[in-house]
Amino acid sequence: MRRLLFSIFILAFSLTGCRNKTGNKSGEIIIFHAGSLSVPFRQMADEYEKRNPGVKILMEPAGSIVCARKITELKKPCDIIASADYFVINKFIVPDYSSWSIRFATNEIVIAFQEKARYADEINSKNWMDILLRDDVTYARSDPESDPCGYRSVLTFKLAEKYYWKPGLADRLQVKNRTFIRPKEVDLVALIESNAVDYMFQYKSVAIQHNLKYIELPDEINLGNPELNNIYNLVSLDVTGSKPGSTMKVKGEYINYSLSVLKDAPNSELAIDFVAFIISKDGMEIFRKNGQDPIVPFSTEQPDLIPYKLKKYLKE
Repeated sequence: MRRLLFSIFILAFSLTGCRNKTGNKSGEIIIFHAGSLSVPFRQMADEYEKRNPGVKILMEPAGSIVCARKITELKKPCDIIASADYFVINKFIVPDYSSWSIRFATNEIVIAFQEKARYADEINSKNWMDILLRDDVTYARSDPESDPCGYRSVLTFKLAEKYYWKPGLADRLQVKNRTFIRPKEVDLVALIESNAVDYMFQYKSVAIQHNLKYIELPDEINLGNPELNNIYNLVSLDVTGSKPGSTMKVKGEYINYSLSVLKDAPNSELAIDFVAFIISKDGMEIFRKNGQDPIVPFSTEQPDLIPYKLKKYLKE
């Protein structure tokens, strides 16, 4: 009997060791993320769940500012927040709700449309503003108060006014078609696909993911070139701040996405492991396939506070 019990113990210990060695994981990961991350994050989640069948990833897309307010004002449980602008996490989340953030991907503003759009055969990077301002043309953009793509669109208007030497252009673009402003950038896709509007100001990656036509704007106004930050910094916009009734100034800057795991994350260890997958070579390849350039290696303003499991990606 003793020998039998001992054998059972050894077998159970061996099986436990095997489970640990294979890296089996279980639990839920809750992610609040920018709408423009919906497609690549869904693909990453599917791949991660395939590798770890015991894991379920729950995702809530919204405008990045809305994502942050779910944490700071509504106190909703969350493991990972991923924003289309590092500024949002630095302003709302760090240091009270998380001690670090990672910048992991870039993008640029484009004008997206379908073949049925009015003057689709005429519009280009030089005449787009003249076409959009025609009375029979409609365009959409997202809300600057809830979504970085929204305030970036306005910053693009302001940069365009300077670049093309057209005084008053930014105001004219902001006033027109305000009924087609939506909470987040991916909400605009339905307006285009249903032909409710002709054009939209959108991230290049979203246009690619939805097989839309688009015109690229000059680097001086598309917020996609980090080497032109000195030009982007010339414009700014006031939006609702982190506290009710307050405002904050958003300066023009090249587009860079960021993420973080919260201090009180319900499943922080698993969340950090998923972040490691996001910023790994496999994760970055998913971004590339979806028309979004990763920041490799990623950057951070808190290198000493990054979890140990992620630090190797600072050098790779």
